[in-house]
Amino acid sequence: MDFPLLTVTAAVPAVGAILTAAVPAARRTAAKWLALFFSLATLALAVLIAVRFEPGGDRYQLTESRAWIADFGVRYELGVDGIGVVLIGLTALLIPFVIAAGWHDADPLETTSKRWRPTQGFFALILMVEAMVIISFEATDVFLFYIFFEAMLIPMYFLIGGFGDRAHSGSDENAAAQRSYAAVKFLLYNLVGGLIMLAAVIGLYVVAGNFSLQEITAARAAGTLDMATNTERLLFLGFFFAFAVKAPLWPLHTWLPNAMGESTAPVAVLITAVVDKVGTFAMLRFCLGLFPDASKWATPVILVLALISIVYGALVAVGQRDIKRLVAYASISHFGFIILGIFAMTSQGQSGATLYMVNHGLSTAALMLVAGFLISRRGSRLIADYGGVQKVAPVLAGTFLIGGLATLSLPGLAPFVSEFLVLVGTFARYPVVGIIATVGIVLAALYTLVLYQRTMTGPVKEEVRTMPDLRVREVLVVAPLIALLIGLGVYPKVLTDIVNPAVEHTMSDVKQTDPKPEVVVDAKNGEAAK
Repeated sequence: MDFPLLTVTAAVPAVGAILTAAVPAARRTAAKWLALFFSLATLALAVLIAVRFEPGGDRYQLTESRAWIADFGVRYELGVDGIGVVLIGLTALLIPFVIAAGWHDADPLETTSKRWRPTQGFFALILMVEAMVIISFEATDVFLFYIFFEAMLIPMYFLIGGFGDRAHSGSDENAAAQRSYAAVKFLLYNLVGGLIMLAAVIGLYVVAGNFSLQEITAARAAGTLDMATNTERLLFLGFFFAFAVKAPLWPLHTWLPNAMGESTAPVAVLITAVVDKVGTFAMLRFCLGLFPDASKWATPVILVLALISIVYGALVAVGQRDIKRLVAYASISHFGFIILGIFAMTSQGQSGATLYMVNHGLSTAALMLVAGFLISRRGSRLIADYGGVQKVAPVLAGTFLIGGLATLSLPGLAPFVSEFLVLVGTFARYPVVGIIATVGIVLAALYTLVLYQRTMTGPVKEEVRTMPDLRVREVLVVAPLIALLIGLGVYPKVLTDIVNPAVEHTMSDVKQTDPKPEVVVDAKNGEAAK
């Protein structure tokens, strides 16, 4: 029997969560180190998955399959393609930085009851989210995926509502009310989407007789599974709605600014750089794989919604006064690009969308974590409360600038490659849509540079005059992220070699090929012909 690598990779952080939560109340530091150890162990296993994965091999590799609920055709089935491999790697990579960045975020205040162990709970919940996200990227049984797609809402609810941002301009009572509102809104939005998806999951079983993604896609390709057009469209909408809430896609996005604004910076990174990626990943794996015809039918509307997300998110980000809400609206714009690339139905667009998931995770983590370090020093999230920071904390300002430049997709940094591929892939099939989407690039430069100018340059405000620069722990958190942003910007091939074969399979599912250029240049004569 082969070693169950995928199961162990998801189980390690789950076991770590249980052990971390069990650490005695007086051993807070031990709980932190224990959580960090299990996150690094998970990262090592994710690297092993990447090493054992063969990009030119079978579509799903390292597969595991065991009977679970046999009477209902539910199996414990796991497998990874290239897209799953890179997203598991992203998740496992970011969690140690999230833990290290939040090292003191859950330390109890003087008013905290001694009966409650917030530090242990904080880090245990982070590890539990990691376990559920990883198995979501691995699941090839639709019902198994659904369970963890919904279950991850529970630890996230407590992370948002129970461990919110301490840099709040209002009273403690008002801050608690805002955190509770953000947590409940997050839960309700995603729960409604999940319940609608549950109805679609049941409908899929009625039609297909099982929940196996591989069996259903193989049956569709062979023509042995005949799904009525209206049935397929209804099932597609049920799945897509849940994924669009998680993504988040306009107009189902409104929970994200509240959730990110009221969370600690590490939890905000967990939301947008890790958890939300499950939504866009599922669009590629389940929407296009299970319902190819319905995906093509819905594409025009989805492209319009993605364009609105791109432009709307960027426009609202320009007018934000709160640093964390600005990053949240910028993420809504970036998710619009990801969804645009997925439904452009070109290999460049889908490869770019997958790279965008990874690169957005890295750039948002870098920017948000540095912003969190900044906010913890000043005790305010308001942009107007800063000024001249680069003169008193140059390393903090420099890393903040690189994170911001990555967010606006500066050439030479990783997000540029993915955004370029998304736009090229979109323009090849939908040139008007591709042209409109470039507005988001201009607006991204505006909100990023204005944010930096207002916080880091100009006269030094009295409140920031004694602000310390980044400490060693904080540099160790940010420096690897910046190195990855530069490295993947210069040499993205390390990811594209893994992703491209999986994208070819997805394109085959929807029976699409890349559009041929309308103009072909004769290399010998240098003449262009239609």
